[in-house]
Amino acid sequence: MADEHALDEVVTFTSDLIRIDTTNRGGGDCQERPAAEYAAERLAGAGLEPVLLERTPGRTNVVARLAGTDPTADALLVHGHLDVVPAEAADWSVHPFSGEVRDGVVWGRGAVDMKNMDAMILAVVRAWARQGVRPRRDIVIAFTADEEASAEDGSGFLADRHPELFEGCTEGISESGAYTVHDGAGRQLYPIAAGERGTAWLKLTARGRAGHGSKVNRDNAVTRLAAAVARIGEHEWPLRLTPTVRAALTELAALYGVDPDLSDVDTLLAKLGPAAKLVEHTLRNSSNPTMLDAGYKVNVIPGQAEAYIDGRILPGGEDDFHATLDRLTGPDVDWEFHHREPALQSPVDSTTFARMRAAVQEFAPEGHPVPYCMSGGTDAKQFSRLGITGYGFAPLKLPEGFDYQALFHGVDERVPVEALHFGVRVLDRFLRTA
Repeated sequence: MADEHALDEVVTFTSDLIRIDTTNRGGGDCQERPAAEYAAERLAGAGLEPVLLERTPGRTNVVARLAGTDPTADALLVHGHLDVVPAEAADWSVHPFSGEVRDGVVWGRGAVDMKNMDAMILAVVRAWARQGVRPRRDIVIAFTADEEASAEDGSGFLADRHPELFEGCTEGISESGAYTVHDGAGRQLYPIAAGERGTAWLKLTARGRAGHGSKVNRDNAVTRLAAAVARIGEHEWPLRLTPTVRAALTELAALYGVDPDLSDVDTLLAKLGPAAKLVEHTLRNSSNPTMLDAGYKVNVIPGQAEAYIDGRILPGGEDDFHATLDRLTGPDVDWEFHHREPALQSPVDSTTFARMRAAVQEFAPEGHPVPYCMSGGTDAKQFSRLGITGYGFAPLKLPEGFDYQALFHGVDERVPVEALHFGVRVLDRFLRTA
């Protein structure tokens, strides 16, 4: 079991990593190297031989392998990203890069997304070095750059240019899973991610006839674009139940003692109360308009207008997504993928999933681990190119009223010290048996 030193280190490491500003503003504006060097130094202190890899100077990744006792076993990838989204200090109660520990809580950008998990990984590996522990299977540890943007400098670069470092890896774990969800009725749920919707960021382009803003113009690019964007934003996507979401609904229905009628999902969701939030965003494809770009002067009709759409696609929903976008954009607006990554689906009846459940239940016997599908995406998408099945498993035991999901990319991001301690214990237990 993780020792007291590991419990102290996970807090220190989380705080230290938060203080290293790795803000990813997109377009290559980020420097992960200081955080990568910090992680590599602590891995080296545990007897590992980390390698630092860059596609672009300063956009640094760290990879190390911990040899297991069974050379015939498949390897397991354990990965976390080092970059964070921007934070405006004036909006925060505590400076977002202070890493301050106040009243048993670690504050700062990355406290839940995902420097906490990075710290857990480091704390567990170092505890094993002190105790002489070796896992059953090889564990490949990867700390990546650029997850909060395109991943081109991070997991995408590693998967495409350094696949040999992940030889033998068949499964992986990373962020967004095994955290406490309080349902308001005394139950504690621990959703473990076994799938992700695919990323489909789109660029729409409308072309028309440029002209004076005072004159009638039936070929107005802005008008054409606005109409298409409105159609896309208002579109009601049809229900699509993937195996992971079916499993989630079935298990939740059994837990709440309600009829698991998947032919009437809306009625079922109403009976699940707050637990419905675990599945409601992964029942359909989605398409949300997010950016508009047109014109340069109020009295000039531009000849071109552009918009961007954040699209997400469920496993098996690609053909419907394409056909629907063709219809919604119409003949006057072109669309293309600005960034694209696949939807993922992982088995919930695997031995690895069962071991994740068991690890959570050992330290939260009152909890109920359940499968779920992420509405967004992680580095697991890029690592899936290497045939690695990904799960979301970054355990945290959170108090009631602590809105974990709202803190992702939110103001006053923070994590309780006790949650970090729980995470280290559960991660240690799982990785020993995985």
